Amino acid sequence: MKLPVIHGYIDRRILVNFTVAPEAVQPLLPAPFRPKIYKGKAIAGICLIRLKHIKPKGWPDFTGISSENGAHRIAVEWEENGVTKEGVYIPRRDTSSRLNALAGGRIFPGKHHLARFDVREAGGHYHIAFASADKTFLSVDARSTNEFPVTSVFGTLENASAFFAGGAVGYSPNERQSLDGLKLQTYQWQVSPLQLLQVSSSFFEDTAVFKNGSVTFDNALLMTRIEHEWHTLTGCPQP
Repeated sequence: MKLPVIHGYIDRRILVNFTVAPEAVQPLLPAPFRPKIYKGKAIAGICLIRLKHIKPKGWPDFTGISSENGAHRIAVEWEENGVTKEGVYIPRRDTSSRLNALAGGRIFPGKHHLARFDVREAGGHYHIAFASADKTFLSVDARSTNEFPVTSVFGTLENASAFFAGGAVGYSPNERQSLDGLKLQTYQWQVSPLQLLQVSSSFFEDTAVFKNGSVTFDNALLMTRIEHEWHTLTGCPQP
């Protein structure tokens, strides 16, 4: 089912990014995806996004819905008609919205798990946490900064920004044991660095999936007040 173009605003988006051993990531990826490698490392992370006024394009803002959402994502590549494509694979989505949880993967793209969110933001400090019924949890504390970490594999904020801008196409599992695709089109793309104070994730701390030492924090980025559209993709990449 192809939905109309969805319009709204990214009120706040935090990307917490990790370098990961490629061999740890590959088993999580369905065919035909492979990790997108940057300087020998796979790149995975957490997206914490607050959406506002989400509704079909052309409808007035007051008809839209708002929600807090969390996604675990892995940068990927694949071949399509002889051309290398790039985007993200999203194995897990969580949301504060009962509507998203009910309809996700059925009516609109991607299965969503209903979660309880704890969000506190003040004076450039951000605390975002959630917990789902299946005991998936995440907690992030960060604060605004002007300094991009010198230890990052990307070297500069500009390099990191360009890498993540390339992840506009995302695929995630639905309720039919297949994949749904979405393309994010932002009216502008602007990121700023965040200083990570604390992160805890049941996903990345699962040693049955990620062996000790296979996941390393790299950087955190912030986006605010970004007008955008979501475009549903028909079909999905074939093995």
